[in-house]
Amino acid sequence: MDERFANLKKIPKDPARRLLALANAKLVTPLESPAAAPVGTVLAELAGKGAHGDMLRLLAAALPARECIWWGCLAAGDLVADDAPMPRPLAAARAWVFKPTEESRAAAQAALETADADDETTLCANAVVMCDGKLGLGDLSALDAPAGALGTFIFGQNVKSLASSTAETVEARATLLVDRALDIARGGSGRLNTAGASEGIAP
Repeated sequence: MDERFANLKKIPKDPARRLLALANAKLVTPLESPAAAPVGTVLAELAGKGAHGDMLRLLAAALPARECIWWGCLAAGDLVADDAPMPRPLAAARAWVFKPTEESRAAAQAALETADADDETTLCANAVVMCDGKLGLGDLSALDAPAGALGTFIFGQNVKSLASSTAETVEARATLLVDRALDIARGGSGRLNTAGASEGIAP
């Protein structure tokens, strides 16, 4: 297997197809890998076929909740100008990653209720609200969220980041998004410098 997809210790060793099924996610690209192939093997195949979108979809289905949401937070940050204040939904989602408590989850839910209609970072906060497979806190905790909701939100957040790139930079952005997830899956922070090396500490 390509070393790029090795040592993904945060990702379950279950077959990639099983993780996709549990997350109610489907790939567009036909797979040649065996049905029992792990995530790393399938990612390598998808990379060889240039299927960046399916790589993002599989990673969103495979990463654990906290790591997945952090990956989404990094993608959401791509949408915020350097001189702009951090949107409340993104700030709340980041706070939950660093301290995943019911209080920080409630703060994410509150941030969603007051978010601007055009705030593109709300997907991360939605993922936090549904992090336990329920629709939210309070009365909503009695209701199941749609299967794979968290991964769907984070996949969507990464797609928004990809869509914000130019035609000239879309390939580089797709590679960056995937490499962030791979770094997180290896226990890194996902904050990559221009050489692709991880910076800072893991969330």
